[in-house]
Amino acid sequence: MPTYEAPLKDYRFVLNDLIQIDRYANLPGFADAPRETVDAILEEGARLVQEVLAPLNQVGDREGCHFDQGRVTTPTGFKAAYDTYREAGWGALTADPAYGGQGLPHVIGMMVSEMMCSANMAFAMYPGLSHGAYAAIHAHGTDEQKQMYLPKLVSGVWTGTMNLTEPQCGTDLGLMRTKAEPQGDGSYRITGTKIFISAGEHDLAENIVHLVLAKIPGGPAGIKGVSLFIVPKFLINPDGSLGARNGVACGSIEHKMGIHGNSTCVLNYDGATGYLVGEAHKGMRAMFTMMNEARLGVGVQGLGVAEVAYQNAAIYARDRLQMRSLSGVKAPDKPADPIIVHPDIRRMLMTMRAFTEGARALALQTGLLIDFSLRHPDAQARRDADDLVALLTPMLKAYLTDSGFETTNLALQCYGGHGYIQEWGMEQFVRDARITQIYEGTNGIQALDLVGRKLPMHMGRLLRQFCHPLDRFIRENSADPAIGKTYVLPLARAFARFQQATAWIAERGLARPDEAGAAASDYLKLFALVALGHVWAQMAKVAGEKLAQGADDRAFYEAKLVTARFFMERMLPDTAALQAKIQAGAESMMALPADAF
Repeated sequence: MPTYEAPLKDYRFVLNDLIQIDRYANLPGFADAPRETVDAILEEGARLVQEVLAPLNQVGDREGCHFDQGRVTTPTGFKAAYDTYREAGWGALTADPAYGGQGLPHVIGMMVSEMMCSANMAFAMYPGLSHGAYAAIHAHGTDEQKQMYLPKLVSGVWTGTMNLTEPQCGTDLGLMRTKAEPQGDGSYRITGTKIFISAGEHDLAENIVHLVLAKIPGGPAGIKGVSLFIVPKFLINPDGSLGARNGVACGSIEHKMGIHGNSTCVLNYDGATGYLVGEAHKGMRAMFTMMNEARLGVGVQGLGVAEVAYQNAAIYARDRLQMRSLSGVKAPDKPADPIIVHPDIRRMLMTMRAFTEGARALALQTGLLIDFSLRHPDAQARRDADDLVALLTPMLKAYLTDSGFETTNLALQCYGGHGYIQEWGMEQFVRDARITQIYEGTNGIQALDLVGRKLPMHMGRLLRQFCHPLDRFIRENSADPAIGKTYVLPLARAFARFQQATAWIAERGLARPDEAGAAASDYLKLFALVALGHVWAQMAKVAGEKLAQGADDRAFYEAKLVTARFFMERMLPDTAALQAKIQAGAESMMALPADAF
């Protein structure tokens, strides 16, 4: 059975040494999160996930959810675990105090989310979707809707979902057929079928608040005619108590490759009562509030599963005895050396470590930007932060999940044949991680969003928010004898490749859209490697300063420097190959006729 230990030391390094969160105590919510409070939250969160959620991960995978005549029962222990989660108030951590939340910074919530995804990704999806529904109603709902639904979602007494996909439409939501017919009392009758609805039916909460995309008859064609509706499983009486069952039913649950502990439902709406959120025919604007939050959440899922897979691979590599070291015997008292002495095992472990630690720092920096976009008193600072979050979102969703899946594969590989066996738990991590590359917008769609929407948006304003601080860091630190040659120079080379690739896409993509489309996935990965290179150079700078100041935990900071050097020498050079692939163009990719495949 796999184990998990929350990486509290690394969280503290990123928060206190890299981000220096204490500097922002003047912002709303941050004053309520002094270091000792954050430490207590992280320690309690670690206890929850390690003692309650992690032991249920394989249980959920083996049992799955059970469907019986429209009712879904979650795996053994899930209901009790959810009650523990809810009663401790974890769902309220970052929510608005006006609706029962604690109002703490988003960056703190991201750490708790990562821990939950590492311990039990299928379980973590239930409250994760609720928070997305909360965010959409909080941003676009009426005051009455907020008062009706948000306190229950924040407390976890009710859960939430998002309903987009239909049998005939996934990415192209303009093809949807679910309709919403207006009624005389201001409500709508929702009719249609939605598929792949995570947490669409279960036994964890007394009500489920579905956010459903549908078309109002007579509205504009395609995506411009889509509206968003609240459709509760049980209708709500005026006094807030639960009323009659609404016209929505679970038709079946999917039999899936992974995340068996989460119910993935077909939901049938048969004249269900729904309530418009925001403006009619402007549903995508409201839904994107939920989707963008969900996309960052899915990126954290990729990171979380990668972290637990890495931890177990490292433990196994220290214990498993096979062959002798190429450079000589390392364990003379044993019949063979532990496999961690072999270079190829080190290659895999270091790749996993460099990804997880770098991705964590980048994700938490983005969490801080989200807080700035919501809480900063200066309007320009809020806009700048929002711009950068918008640019980073598709990259974080795609790269953290692509690399998260690759990391779980590397972890399984470290086990050899044992990794293929169920009891070790590694193959579950691989299966669970695979969905993250698909849902909330496939990673190919994220790449197209980055290249086609985010780069040209506001005449390149979003991209400048990324490039200017990076360029400034390189100029200010390139001559630093401690980090310049080892960490900043490789970053400068990669940044130059990124700039050249960006200019190439901007020039060629205008004339031939296929050129931008063909380059998109490679460009997103190039972007991600440069972003991770920047954060690794920052971490190397901080770690070096801590060592120079005589830090107590020298081994921790020395390991940061070694891992940063590995990233610069063994991972960042991939930017050269990516640039070459981008600039090879679309011709060979698009040359064959469709019937040749």
